[in-house]
Amino acid sequence: MEHPYVTLVRDAIRHYLVTGRLLDVSKRPDDRAAQGVFVSLHDQPEPGAVEGLLRGCVGSIRPSQTSLCAEIVQQAVSAATSDPRFRPVRNADDLEITVYLLESPVAVDSIEDLDPSRFGVIVENRAGRRALLLPAIPGIETAKEQVELTRRKALIGADEPIRLYRFEAEIL
Repeated sequence: MEHPYVTLVRDAIRHYLVTGRLLDVSKRPDDRAAQGVFVSLHDQPEPGAVEGLLRGCVGSIRPSQTSLCAEIVQQAVSAATSDPRFRPVRNADDLEITVYLLESPVAVDSIEDLDPSRFGVIVENRAGRRALLLPAIPGIETAKEQVELTRRKALIGADEPIRLYRFEAEIL
């Protein structure tokens, strides 16, 4: 059985694909205060694979909407239609959906304060360029790998000074 917020993502994408409008969630009883949300969409995995091909992953560290459900809807539609790495999704029915409910980022002093199985990471340089990597990404085993990949995402050189932040996420 899908978590209600995963079902909300699927419903939001379906609704948007049919109507071109965001799903109204103003009367949902399971709504609560907004927080950072990422929505990750994958194709169904091939036999023996951990996960299918990525189809979209979009989110925000800090919410832009007034409630959690509205934030989930916004990020779901963005992941399905606006991730510049992929063509827009045409059907939500066969997607594997993961929702990440982010806690507030906390500055850390060193890479030793990270654990990619538990924490996501944000890497930022002095000029303000930054990138984020979510926690528990298959294939990322060490904090060093996590930081190196996040540096590359942000186009931050290996020798550039950085600030590190970690965050926890409820993964649905």
